[in-house]
Amino acid sequence: MLRVVSRIALTSRLTAVSTPSRKETLRIFTFRTDLLFTSSRSLVIPMEAQMKEWGLSGEEIKKGVEELMKKTTNMYDQIAALNGDQVSEALSKLTEAHRYYGTQSCVYDFPSQVSADKSVRDASVEADRVLSDFSVEMSARKDVFDVMCKYQETCTPATPESQRLLDRVIRDGKRVGLHLEKEKQDRIKEINSKMSSLGIEFQNNMNEDKTALYFSTEQLKGCSEDFIKGLETNEEGKHKITLQYPCLYPVLKQCCVEATRKQLLITRYSMCKDLNTPILEELVKLRAEKAALLGYPTHSDFILDARMAKTKDTVRKFLSDMVTKMKEPLKAEFDGFLKIKERECAENGEEFSGIIQPWDIYHYMQITEKEQYSVDTEQLKQYFPMDVVTKGLLQIYQDIFNLRFEEISDAAAWHPEVKLFSVFDKTTSAFLGQFYMDLHPRDGKYGHAAVFGLQPGCVKSDGERQPAVCALVCNFTAATADKPSLLYHSEVETYFHEFGHAMHQICAQTEHSYFAGTRVERDFVEAPSQMLENWCWEKESLKMMSGHYKDGSAIPDDLLERLVSSKLANVATTTCRQLVFGTFDQDIHTRESADTAQCFSDAHKTVMGNPAPEGTNFAAQFGHMAGGYDAQYYGYMWSEVYSEDMFQSVFKEAGVLSPEAGQKYRRCILQPGGSVDAFDMLKNMLGREPNSDAFFKAKGFA
Repeated sequence: MLRVVSRIALTSRLTAVSTPSRKETLRIFTFRTDLLFTSSRSLVIPMEAQMKEWGLSGEEIKKGVEELMKKTTNMYDQIAALNGDQVSEALSKLTEAHRYYGTQSCVYDFPSQVSADKSVRDASVEADRVLSDFSVEMSARKDVFDVMCKYQETCTPATPESQRLLDRVIRDGKRVGLHLEKEKQDRIKEINSKMSSLGIEFQNNMNEDKTALYFSTEQLKGCSEDFIKGLETNEEGKHKITLQYPCLYPVLKQCCVEATRKQLLITRYSMCKDLNTPILEELVKLRAEKAALLGYPTHSDFILDARMAKTKDTVRKFLSDMVTKMKEPLKAEFDGFLKIKERECAENGEEFSGIIQPWDIYHYMQITEKEQYSVDTEQLKQYFPMDVVTKGLLQIYQDIFNLRFEEISDAAAWHPEVKLFSVFDKTTSAFLGQFYMDLHPRDGKYGHAAVFGLQPGCVKSDGERQPAVCALVCNFTAATADKPSLLYHSEVETYFHEFGHAMHQICAQTEHSYFAGTRVERDFVEAPSQMLENWCWEKESLKMMSGHYKDGSAIPDDLLERLVSSKLANVATTTCRQLVFGTFDQDIHTRESADTAQCFSDAHKTVMGNPAPEGTNFAAQFGHMAGGYDAQYYGYMWSEVYSEDMFQSVFKEAGVLSPEAGQKYRRCILQPGGSVDAFDMLKNMLGREPNSDAFFKAKGFA
């Protein structure tokens, strides 16, 4: 998921949050360049300075935010004061203001996602609110917009990317109403400020949620011994199950006690219901009002006008066609689930309802995969210890993209488990950037999987290149006393996907921070990482990132064969779950107000054949809807169409570990960032216009 929070006039900051089925996420934050210096071989962060930055107190965060806003305001005042021949300096000054503000603000708001100190998290959340309001103020600077309009009339930018930036600056100014009468401008500014605050509150409610259930060993029947052994217990000997993924999904998948699965899923679907339902429903109203002020029929029309899809009719047809195409395959899969459920109910002495409920889906998907493809996920994860997967993943990315990673020993960070790596071009030794890895759960930590951009890669005003820095933040199960961290294959896929976002951040080589890294059209942003998920289904790459945790032995050939074949297991069910989210999203954003619980239940019934559990509201914990994917969730499926076209047409033909194919991909897709239209990047990569043939072939419906 991408959560958009305006961070500076006429530009934006992105966040990605994961979905339950694919924890795709991505987030663009920033990092202080004055803490970095490089040599020809490595990048060093002065330890004292770094430790100070990651150890800021709440008071230091507050003071730093005030100083940042003061300096940024001064930079914008200077642009607004330009006149006559001075107008020719406007674009370069605005570019530097974007870069400066974007490069500084994360020091103050990123701790809200990762700090182990709640007082620091609280101060950082407040900093995020203050900076968001400030960004709305800056984006509403009519005086700056007027100067940029004069620049457009009288000056010609020096490069095509600068021309593209100017066009976007003018477009974005109009999208916040700076060309309208003052009364409408003021109302749009008020709406933007309110929406920004509501989005922060929505996410913070989720981050701070501490809901937990307690079950007896009997109630967790079917769950693996290792999983149960790793759980906390209370005085009664019951096991603590939180709503975080490492607890949630093993129970939903493995537990054969329907009452347990039902209680857990209903609790998850009710997470933050009382707090976040009114927030989301207010956001729907505010978005609709803003769209009307700007002359758009609906919020969906407003959003899609700046996306690849362009219109809501195009998106509706795309989703509707997908739902229709999946009806028969979904029925066939559910019929299979019902047979298993009938058998399991008989074995456990439970009444058979003849219905597949929402809390049944993950469980019977898992059994289907095990029985039809003989893939035992518990057996398989023994071959995916975290250190082996990480080593193989890093090696694959280095080989394919002609990169070299160097770990920085004893690097200061926000937690002792966090690691830091520098990235270089293997041929030229050019320094490209850095990435942090924060892989395991903590109280108060961001609860999904995401890449947080800590510094946009771009060219500074002095002509030197500012390297990209980002953080991979995940929640994989930690090691226990007798076993290392072991990953399910689905988690390996998530890991590979998210790391792809990190490489997109670092490999992009744009002039301007506006287009840095993943700042592409929202309905394309997942495609680069979705394509890279395919490496988790290819024997050659799987062998590189696996080995039994006890003796390092390879995955047996027959198990590996079955795993690869199982890619098509439950494909209609997983596809339809994504279509539920996309359908719900378009539904609430093509109306003036919405009962989000009812709309989600209706979408679930339309696509999956049954409503959501009564009394719940999944939308209240659907972070995408408050974090930047509003009217854009279809983009996951939309971009997957392009990702499969790239993989099948380029890598599958050349070889999945082909450095030539990897270099082409790096050059055509990663390197441009958002400086080229996504459709043009695809044509450059493929040598033709993209199509959906490879997508349906990959799903088994060619």
